[in-house]
Amino acid sequence: MAGRVRVLVVDDSVVVRRMLSEMLSNHRAIESVSTASNGKIALARIPQVNPDAIVLDVEMPEMDGLATLKQIRRRSLTLPVIMFSTLTARGAGATLDALALGANDYVTKPSARSGTVGQLGLVYKELLDKILAHCNVEPISYDTEAERDRPVFPVVTPAIIPGKTAPPIVMASPVSGGPAEAIAIGISTGGPNALAVLIPSFPANLTVPVLVVQHMPRLFTKLLAERLSAKSHIPVQEAHHGEVVTPGRVWIAPGDYHMVVRRVGGRIVIHTHQEMPENSCRPAVDPLFRSVAETYGPRALAVVMTGMGQDGLRGCQAIRAQGGQIVVQDESTSVVWGMPGFVARAGLAEKVVPLAELAAEIVRRARKAEGPTRTSSALAGVSP
Repeated sequence: MAGRVRVLVVDDSVVVRRMLSEMLSNHRAIESVSTASNGKIALARIPQVNPDAIVLDVEMPEMDGLATLKQIRRRSLTLPVIMFSTLTARGAGATLDALALGANDYVTKPSARSGTVGQLGLVYKELLDKILAHCNVEPISYDTEAERDRPVFPVVTPAIIPGKTAPPIVMASPVSGGPAEAIAIGISTGGPNALAVLIPSFPANLTVPVLVVQHMPRLFTKLLAERLSAKSHIPVQEAHHGEVVTPGRVWIAPGDYHMVVRRVGGRIVIHTHQEMPENSCRPAVDPLFRSVAETYGPRALAVVMTGMGQDGLRGCQAIRAQGGQIVVQDESTSVVWGMPGFVARAGLAEKVVPLAELAAEIVRRARKAEGPTRTSSALAGVSP
């Protein structure tokens, strides 16, 4: 899609509708913002306004976000839908359900306690970035310095601007450090559904630990881990500070905390902390990858999957410098080929792999599993 974007905001709160309308309308990439107070009204308004993207509240009277999303997907499989959810256990569960039903992305609303101007600005920036990314709109160039400096947040620059020639991807030369002893995964936009394909496909006899950074807020990561664990052959859990890393288990970084690993005596231990965000994220992929490079050296395997931005790029540089292996998800199966695209175009990846083949590629590069291999069929999404 080229040009400016028409957005439909669906939320039962008049304050939220007004706030988002004013914020989004102030950006040159947005052509128009229409609103609806519930799903039933939104469905009637879609043919009238022909939106390029929909911002959809999760909890609404008469027809909630999940019911509305189902109807939208019956009409169109490609119209971008971004869920606008509350940072509660109920909101997290409904959001994961929505992603499994075909929502493209989500943004969490600021809480009543954190609803400051700064917090609203961060939410607006995240929402705007995601709208434009899913609509494939290139960043706006401003005509004057005054226009550039007005209080409108910039969008995330994609790895390649639509319509411009992509540089060739050069595969990194294979390393000879031997089988990997740890798998570190970085993932963002499109992650819950991609992980629901990948993690359940790992065999029950996997003999290496798996460490995952998925860009998600608190509450979401715990619920995601529980859902993945219920469908997988190996345990999946939200990481906790001080846990000892053991083979055949998956740890997901907790929301709002960076996760790193450190060698303590003869053991490798998980540390979580709340130091400054990196790449505007906490948890971020780069801190984990750097710690894995330091701890495992040439026996580290980094996997970069679907996601916006370039989190993981510097961490991959550190892993490559130590002789570790790097694999990325391919563009055709990624919701957004930002994170893996940056790594691939930097010449750091040994291989670019479709999602359906990624588990087998990881297992092949990891330490040899013992006994018969048992995997599950690929799943379409996270379900309750």
